[in-house]
Amino acid sequence: MTAAIVIPARYGSGRLPGKPLLEIRGMSMLERVWRIAKAVEGCSRVVIATEDQRIVDHAASFGAEAVLTPESCRNGTERTYAALAAADIQEEAIINFQGDALLTPPWVLEAMVEEFDSADRFDIVTPAVRLDDNALAAFMEHKKDNPSSGTTVVFDGKKNALYFSKQVIPYLRKKDAASVHRHIGLYGYTRAGLKAYVGLQESLLERTEGLEQLRALENGLVVRVTLVDYRGRTHASVDNKGDIELTEQIIDREGELVGA
Repeated sequence: MTAAIVIPARYGSGRLPGKPLLEIRGMSMLERVWRIAKAVEGCSRVVIATEDQRIVDHAASFGAEAVLTPESCRNGTERTYAALAAADIQEEAIINFQGDALLTPPWVLEAMVEEFDSADRFDIVTPAVRLDDNALAAFMEHKKDNPSSGTTVVFDGKKNALYFSKQVIPYLRKKDAASVHRHIGLYGYTRAGLKAYVGLQESLLERTEGLEQLRALENGLVVRVTLVDYRGRTHASVDNKGDIELTEQIIDREGELVGA
């Protein structure tokens, strides 16, 4: 199945206006994310979707394809869907790669793309990481002061999601049983799955947990979980100004994900 990556890049961010254009170690966030997307094997096209001509112009400066989408798009998923028509995207698999996820290894996106060749039907694919004992202990310690941080997921034998939660699930009554898996907020869609999702109204569990992926589960869409390994890389994104320094420190410590 052919796959395209769409990078929603909104200039008018409430917390960080012009966020895609902010520089991280001498390169804009947008260019960093685009370079990661271009390094993904199995992807035939990368398109930046924005509501602002300044983003389009900046994308052109480093050779990226970008299209204008309606300012009325409420989130990255709606902007990704709008890009299908705006850029005449014909690929059957669509990866929504948020423009602030600049520490995402290409192989995580490759795992999502590869999942579309599975014989089992699904509508949406999303990655998760198994937490070993040390990672789980650190995750739970962080949640003591930040209870809404981090999301976990449980899934069935076909790795189709059963539930996502801000609580740590499953509850570990016994050791050496099921593992805890941390969800990574990236999504890929079949064309039909993306169209179905954007047509759905906010759901009860979505409002309760503050997790939009629960809208898909409550409406019977099949969400496939693909297990990934960050191979020692740190998972992080830029949500506020303080994250910029943290991200630069990570890059200094771990090196660039892709070459210039």
